[in-house]
Amino acid sequence: MLHSIALTLALAFPVTLQDAETPTASPETPELATHARSGKLALPSGELEYTAQVSDYAIRDDEGNVTAHFTAFSYVKRGGDEAQRPVTFAFNGGPGSSSVWLHMGLLGPKLVQVPSDAENAGAPPYPLIDNPHSLLSHSDLVFVDPIGTGYSRAVGESSDEDFWGVDEDVLSVTRFIQEWLSRHNRWASPKYVLGESYGGVRGALLARVLKQSRASIAINGLIFVSPAFDIQFVDGREDDLTYVTSLPTYAATAEYHGVVDLAGRDRLEWLAEVSEFAGGPYLTALFAGEGLEDEQRDAVVAKLAAYTGLSESYWQRARLRVSASRFRKELLRERGYAVGRLDTRYRGAEHDGVAEEPSSDPMIAGIGSAYVAGFQTYTRGLLGLDWPERTYNFSGSGTFGKWKRSAEGQGAFAGWLDTVPALATAMGENPELRVFVANGWYDIATTVLAAEYNLSRPGIDPNRVTVRNYDAGHMMYVHQPSLERLAEDLRAFYTPTR
Repeated sequence: MLHSIALTLALAFPVTLQDAETPTASPETPELATHARSGKLALPSGELEYTAQVSDYAIRDDEGNVTAHFTAFSYVKRGGDEAQRPVTFAFNGGPGSSSVWLHMGLLGPKLVQVPSDAENAGAPPYPLIDNPHSLLSHSDLVFVDPIGTGYSRAVGESSDEDFWGVDEDVLSVTRFIQEWLSRHNRWASPKYVLGESYGGVRGALLARVLKQSRASIAINGLIFVSPAFDIQFVDGREDDLTYVTSLPTYAATAEYHGVVDLAGRDRLEWLAEVSEFAGGPYLTALFAGEGLEDEQRDAVVAKLAAYTGLSESYWQRARLRVSASRFRKELLRERGYAVGRLDTRYRGAEHDGVAEEPSSDPMIAGIGSAYVAGFQTYTRGLLGLDWPERTYNFSGSGTFGKWKRSAEGQGAFAGWLDTVPALATAMGENPELRVFVANGWYDIATTVLAAEYNLSRPGIDPNRVTVRNYDAGHMMYVHQPSLERLAEDLRAFYTPTR
């Protein structure tokens, strides 16, 4: 992930934490735990003093019964005018993932360091360094762990599964945000929502629900990192439009691993050519189906082979349709490797040389242990968090398989969940809502072209959308140059705040 943040940076921008008085829980939220410490973060722009707080927040149903406790990690700058200071609510995806990845990989005051060049982080110790790129420079931060992840859990007669669904999840996060704003008296602050992966679904729906709720919360900005907006396009599902949106990612991956040689051509210009071919001749060929003339088929196959490094015979046998999982297995099959799903720069050894699909995702194996160890070291050590009766769930147990469909899509023929209309509604009802989208060229789960296609659909105002693509994967911040670019782009996005 972070191949080399120089030791000089680690020494030049130290983080120090000191005990602070623990706030008293309000009478409306009895038996809610709170732990706080003050800290100092030295940034290139100067030293920033903040309060780090880990707190429970009671979530109530329509009858006023407490049904869950959200536990959030909050970082709030000390001093200044809080009404002018933005606050950002950040979450990862899954569904069923905690916010540890954004917390320790991009936004927070500490950073887990893993190799930037897509090599496996191996065994401990793993470097835990100060984060000179933390978004605390421009916004207070609230890391949201949905129910069943992190320390957040259902209470009373409720179960975690009660909150595992498209609508249930958005409603509970909405109520958490309202509770956080009330407890900290931040209703007047500029508000941002930042979501990664399934956080695209949650964030798009959240912007609409927050505005349409009785609280009528208008969001200043939505930030999406490798977003899933329309599930049809996630993980290279086997349909013609998804084959089209996956092609530039296949090409970028083939070039990265040396299977395709650009012979000195500019890489981004070449990828633009691939994207144009994907949305033109390739899409036309797929829609022609069995009616495609042999001469046209051969011409398209030749291009597909040239762009992806897979043989013409393979593309012919696949009838021009190669799924993401097959591509991941086939590209480096002769070398004995499969490439990653979330980041195709990663490669993992495959012991079954004739299998159709990869056995696993080498990226998860490459960085997961480092993030878990780094988070535990940070919270138990520097933060001094001692909650022995609780376990931090980095992911919800069985969450994905138990996730309920939205009420808007309950019909037998409802199709894939698509939240682009919700995003369009949110932008229509809030003319000052701006959107920032970060994509990774080597992300085969939520591809660059899928995001660009979804953001070009009716109702999405292009004048309020900023899209940036990075030379990394789903978590582009594990790549040091991309981390630096993304942090700079985020700071620029926050600058126009009134």
